[in-house]
Amino acid sequence: MLIVITILLYLISTPLVGDALIRSLESRYSPPPAVNGDVIVMLGGGATADTPNVHGLGHLTGFAANRLLTAAQLQRLTGAPVIISGGQVFANSGKEAEIGRHILLGLGVDDAKIIVEGQSLNTADNARFTQQILTERGFLRPILVTSAFHMERSVQQFAKFHVNVIPYPTDYQTNIRFLFEWNMLWPRADAFYNTQLAVKEYLGLMAIRWF
Repeated sequence: MLIVITILLYLISTPLVGDALIRSLESRYSPPPAVNGDVIVMLGGGATADTPNVHGLGHLTGFAANRLLTAAQLQRLTGAPVIISGGQVFANSGKEAEIGRHILLGLGVDDAKIIVEGQSLNTADNARFTQQILTERGFLRPILVTSAFHMERSVQQFAKFHVNVIPYPTDYQTNIRFLFEWNMLWPRADAFYNTQLAVKEYLGLMAIRWF
């Protein structure tokens, strides 16, 4: 039993396995060749509360920062407004939508083009509260921006609230094309983290029928 557990821990800590698991999720959607939505919906993914920023306090963490960068690029490309969906998940975390708004303002996005949805604490909330905004404002073709590994679960959650989205995955954790290198057999913390992310998403996909 100890040998089996040791081998299992070794495997899930290697990029060979971790990247394969995360790639199985990231490969489900690709950015569309042409973007013709009428609003951009960016899902939050974590924030610090009191870290110094160029404009105020708080930073979006890795996942959310990459999503925001893509949302800003799409906003400049399309001119569509951006809904930033994400609240304060924990007492010691930042208010994701508000922090994202300040960053977009600093990047030159017009305040009138930024819509803050600051109630969400999880993906189901993202879909629920965003659907209300879409209905109130008459948006019909939302472009959904979130991490590629998170897109499948997000699309399904929005579908539960009768929202058909245009998926625009970003924040890729590994390459699309597999290319073997010997260092993929070395245990690494980031590979173990990718395994954890993939397992979390697969469990979320199993539970989505209830939540």
